Amino acid sequence: MDLGGTKLSAGFLNDDGNLSKRQLNLVSNKKGKEVGMVISSKIITMLDIAEKENLEVDAIGICVPGIVNAKTMRVWAPNIPGWEDYPLLDEIKVVLGNHRIPVVIDNDRACYLTGELWKGAAIGCHDAIFLAIGTGIGAGIISNNNIIRGNNDIAGSIGWMGIKETFDDKYRKSGCFEYYASGEGLVNLTKEIIAVESSYNGELKGVQFNARDIFQAYERKDQVALIVIKKAISFWGIATANLISIFNPEKIIFGGGVFGPGSTFLNEIENEARKWAQPISMTHVHIVSAQLGNDAGLFGAGFLATKFGKSSQA
Repeated sequence: MDLGGTKLSAGFLNDDGNLSKRQLNLVSNKKGKEVGMVISSKIITMLDIAEKENLEVDAIGICVPGIVNAKTMRVWAPNIPGWEDYPLLDEIKVVLGNHRIPVVIDNDRACYLTGELWKGAAIGCHDAIFLAIGTGIGAGIISNNNIIRGNNDIAGSIGWMGIKETFDDKYRKSGCFEYYASGEGLVNLTKEIIAVESSYNGELKGVQFNARDIFQAYERKDQVALIVIKKAISFWGIATANLISIFNPEKIIFGGGVFGPGSTFLNEIENEARKWAQPISMTHVHIVSAQLGNDAGLFGAGFLATKFGKSSQA
């Protein structure tokens, strides 16, 4: 299962990485226990399908958008109201009842990267970074075959990376990089520019819009969209350079729910990164798009489940 800020994906994955019976539920505008109930209901649905089709469920893997306390499996998810310390595992255990199925929960940064390591663009890599640009921004990092987690499993929260010289109080909630260059960040930046550009009468003025609308406006040469995407490319390039200089990876993989249209800018992002990055590391890194698209978290959670299931059986 892969929980995002707006949707829940679920499916069955076998040891070979074959995905079947995929299902999607929207969780937009839901909060707290409402989101938990969507997950619980989906687990019941999937177990019913498994029973009817004679499928054996070895383990359940869940990808969540935030921080997972490794000891308690409680979740902090900033884009889901009411999930400051959410007892997700406790709720799932109640749902499972007498089903003795192990459950593993991990953050989206690690799951995106794990999915690409298993079946995507990072196959065979020992040092790689998944730069996830969605509603927020995060990075899954593997160094010398080890996922970098940090002291409290917060490593990779690069939305808080400082990419502006002067601090502004508006960065406190999500961080400077995320404020400008995430899906919500592109919207923030567009609104700020429209507010001061009195001569602007383009398609984004006076309407509700999201990041995808901005990309589409960019394709139509909208005045403000051109400025916003140019700035985003600069921010993405600087962040990429910082990651290259610190971790010396083999690959940096761009993905996430928002970045699909952004894949056309990889060459420009790389050119920007080249200005800032450690020059030798820069020559040895490949900057690519995710191969699994929006399914990276689903495959990562599935891979964790296959590993967890085998270890629990042993």
